[in-house]
Amino acid sequence: MHGLINRSIQCFTRDTYGDQVWAQTVERAATGHDGFEAMLSYDDDITYRFLDALAMVLNRTRQEVMEDIGTYLVSHENIGAVRRLLRFSGVTFADFLHSLDELHDRVRLAVPDLHIPQLSLCEHSVGRFGLTCTWDHPDFGFVVMGLLRGMADDYGALVFMDHQGTGEAGDVISIEVVEADFAEGRSFMLGNEGEAAHG
Repeated sequence: MHGLINRSIQCFTRDTYGDQVWAQTVERAATGHDGFEAMLSYDDDITYRFLDALAMVLNRTRQEVMEDIGTYLVSHENIGAVRRLLRFSGVTFADFLHSLDELHDRVRLAVPDLHIPQLSLCEHSVGRFGLTCTWDHPDFGFVVMGLLRGMADDYGALVFMDHQGTGEAGDVISIEVVEADFAEGRSFMLGNEGEAAHG
């Protein structure tokens, strides 16, 4: 697993719950690692041992923790790069959804050795979508769902989402955009300086 992913778990834990919870997670994971370097690679088993250890420390499921990590990646003040990458997809949440098919390739342009799930969007009807997340690693569809929740808030959209389970193609997420302008979104500089776009 790419170090950026493991580093994200570490930063999420420390930023959200503090150093003590991270220390408990390190002890419970018992991998010999007490931190991660963003540009190194680690065995997949280490990543899941940390996720499972954190879930046990927090008395939550691994899937719940992974969804929270996804939301953290686009909402916490200490991490801005992911949000900026995604907000350049358009001025509405629907624009953002329609850009998800291209996200895998855009991330590879920025970090060539970082692999993320391949995303495929299907629009069933106006405001109703299905998103398939295809990857070799289980449960990362929950990270994507958390990321989507964070971006919906960022755009000010009222959105219902549900993880539909894992099929042959991967994790399936249902998305219903109830109201595109439910609340004022966070400001974002999409064009030239001085042009603020609001979701």
